[in-house]
Amino acid sequence: MSELREECGVVGVFSPRETYEIGRTVYYGLYSLQHRGQESCGIVVNDDGVFASHKDLGLVNDVFNNSTLDELGVGSLAVGHVRYGTTGKNERANAQPIVVNHIKGSMAVAHNGNIVNSGDLRRELELEGSIFQTTSDTEVIAYLITKERLRTDCIENAINAAMHRLKGAYSLCVMSPNKLIAVRDDRGFRPLCYGLTEDGRYVVASESCALDAVGAKFVRDIEPGEIVIFNHDGIRSIKDHCNKNPKSICIFEYIYFARPDSKIDGISVHRARVEAGRALAIDYPVDADIVIGVPDSGLDAAVGYARESGIPYGMGFVKNKYIGRTFIAPGQAQREKLVNIKLNVIEETVRGKRVVMIDDSIVRGTTSRNIVEKLRHAGAKEVHLMLTAPPFVDECYYGTDVSDKSQLIAANHTVDEICTLIGCDSIGFLKMERLHEMIGTAPNVGYCDACFGGEYPAGRATTGKFKFETKLSESKKKEN
Repeated sequence: MSELREECGVVGVFSPRETYEIGRTVYYGLYSLQHRGQESCGIVVNDDGVFASHKDLGLVNDVFNNSTLDELGVGSLAVGHVRYGTTGKNERANAQPIVVNHIKGSMAVAHNGNIVNSGDLRRELELEGSIFQTTSDTEVIAYLITKERLRTDCIENAINAAMHRLKGAYSLCVMSPNKLIAVRDDRGFRPLCYGLTEDGRYVVASESCALDAVGAKFVRDIEPGEIVIFNHDGIRSIKDHCNKNPKSICIFEYIYFARPDSKIDGISVHRARVEAGRALAIDYPVDADIVIGVPDSGLDAAVGYARESGIPYGMGFVKNKYIGRTFIAPGQAQREKLVNIKLNVIEETVRGKRVVMIDDSIVRGTTSRNIVEKLRHAGAKEVHLMLTAPPFVDECYYGTDVSDKSQLIAANHTVDEICTLIGCDSIGFLKMERLHEMIGTAPNVGYCDACFGGEYPAGRATTGKFKFETKLSESKKKEN
């Protein structure tokens, strides 16, 4: 079970006619992206330039009901967001979409990713008079676009200009009084795509599974660096930032974050995970009786391992589907408690057997140790842990909340030491050279593997990702 956190999921809808259903369309899209963020959520509906918004802490079905959706009213444009913040505190003020009202009209922004130079940009904007209401880097993006909007004739040109200043990962849904705009950073760290419903509504979403949920047919992925504008005049694309840098999609989208029924940049997430499992079986052959996967991201890889090894696949765990992903808990003790009520071992599957258990990754190792202990308690003779990710040895600055190196078990221990600490009989990490096989590319082409010891395509955070809020707190103390 992973202890990782990923920032967000975004949804945007443009309808050729006003409808009360537009808020519900976004709702269903967000519901299908709940796995991407379980801290807070929000929807903004646009009725001829008048924005109605509702957002709060909690899951989609807790924050919204028939009454709150009705209150959003009628509209032809809407954007929505599910959040697990990698910058900014867990506060209602940091829930998205962020709405900015300025002299040229309102704007709503929903963001997935992480801006590595947000601290520098925020300082610059504050010195120019901007007053921030949140600690999220999304507000930095919104203010930067607003600043450029005052100098340009249309919002897409403002976004185009702002992109020259932004460094890092950002997939955006931006809504103006009469346009829906989809934006992806020039390296394509985070996914973004759009589709079309039978009644002519365009839907933008972080993953293709959200298009399926609202009855939209997938059209295509937004290209890295592309700005796509949807309005009553049709669809336009600005590609001034395309092909400036090599594509660097986060490889962990395929390993863990995305739903297996999604396709990202034309690649099936399910197939990628099956390939990872197959590679593990080749590189780490084990004499065992059963292969099991840790729900959900380990299941597809377990199928791949079983197929390649010839060892039978079995259902080893029952998952309580009413509990969110374990990484959303605010502290380690709480995460461990959630594992106990979220996963239960099927004793009949593992008792007296040599078990190969497939999971996605290890961060601190405490959750993995908990699961191994549960298998031992259920009677497993041996437990061989296989991970579909290489060891985490460094931080991530692009929207995956990988802790600083002092908290990473693989950065401070050898593989043998990790095996002993977790209590398994053997352990195997996916080899770095196997990553490209997952997604069918040439070696080291098209993905970011910085947290596994690779290069940082867009550099590291200029202010220190984990120190930014501390600096803000210290500044406030001095003012007081």
